[in-house]
Amino acid sequence: MLDQAYSRRQFLGLAGGLASIVGLGLVGCGGSNAANTAAEGSAAAAESVSGEVTYDGASSFQALVEAAAEKFMDANPDVSVSGSGNGSGKGLTAVAAGTVTIGNSDVFAETKLEADQVKSLVDHEVAVVGMGPVVSKNVKVDDLSLEQLKGIFSGQITNWKEVGGDDAKIVVLNRKAGSGTRATFEAAVFGDEAVDFKGDAELDKSGDVQTQMGSTDNAISYLDFSHFDDSKFNAIKVEGVEPKSANVTDDSFKIWATEHMYCSKDADEATTAFLEFMLSDDVQGKLVEEQGFIPVSAMKVVKDASGKVSAK
Repeated sequence: MLDQAYSRRQFLGLAGGLASIVGLGLVGCGGSNAANTAAEGSAAAAESVSGEVTYDGASSFQALVEAAAEKFMDANPDVSVSGSGNGSGKGLTAVAAGTVTIGNSDVFAETKLEADQVKSLVDHEVAVVGMGPVVSKNVKVDDLSLEQLKGIFSGQITNWKEVGGDDAKIVVLNRKAGSGTRATFEAAVFGDEAVDFKGDAELDKSGDVQTQMGSTDNAISYLDFSHFDDSKFNAIKVEGVEPKSANVTDDSFKIWATEHMYCSKDADEATTAFLEFMLSDDVQGKLVEEQGFIPVSAMKVVKDASGKVSAK
């Protein structure tokens, strides 16, 4: 799981591997006919695609995008895909400004951009991921209520003994403003309440949280499931519910997000092809789950731009 950008690369891979994901006559960078296009493309003759795809945004699912990019470039040696995970806010701002071709986000663009900017973009929902609190290995607490999390991440609860743990100061490792993971976590814990508590540190990326949690005693933070690492820290229950994908699909575990990949309506052919690949069976049928995510089609409930949950 790399959080840094990787350089432009071109692989001498399998020729003509785009048969399953290239569709002719796409509108913008996919839109609502993405799944149909992928199916139609599998029956069409192979097309040659070339160009450069760039992205920025959520670090929570950067590893999934990187894994898919490797497969895509292997099959399409004249395309390079490269990018960074600098947070949902930066990714959305960058794609709206045209400095990258794809903006990755844990949240809907409507929550970060102006309405006129959103109108110029097309959303691709590529996966779902759970997110939950994690604590240092020395912390004895293994379950917290939403109310207790609210107290900790607002600075009202400052000692582990207040929530059933040892007499020790709680070290709060937060994410920086602009993080989609932070926005998702705070929406689940605080609802519509404004939060400005920084904690003891504000970290840039999911990988930074992994590192800090592995070397800090008495700490708490939050991560997406794909970044859980029980060799470094413990993921804990919320309201008695374990942080597992099976509990996300029916919304019994309440902290989760849809992973979005946005592009402009007039995106180039290489960008369009890569996004279609993200929605293809090659990714949705296997790679998504291998990387610790949930296919969007497996969800029994959905969230709208406001975070409201409804039956699928």
